[in-house]
Amino acid sequence: MRPLHLTALILVVIGALNWGLVGLAQFDLVAAIFGGPDAALARIVYILVGVAGVVLAATSFASDRVPEATRTTAVPR
Repeated sequence: MRPLHLTALILVVIGALNWGLVGLAQFDLVAAIFGGPDAALARIVYILVGVAGVVLAATSFASDRVPEATRTTAVPR
């Protein structure tokens, strides 16, 4: 797994867990850690999670990833 893809995946998981907490308990962990939803650090984390989602979506459907079943292999003669 490429480092960019792995980093994006980790950030998206953090964002998903945070949204899960918001939905279940009305608790924003990112805001609690970084000083509120309008704090500069919290906003940076929110932006990084959003960018990570875009990166993950773009790299997950890249055309250079061909499923194993559709690859052609040379048949020995």
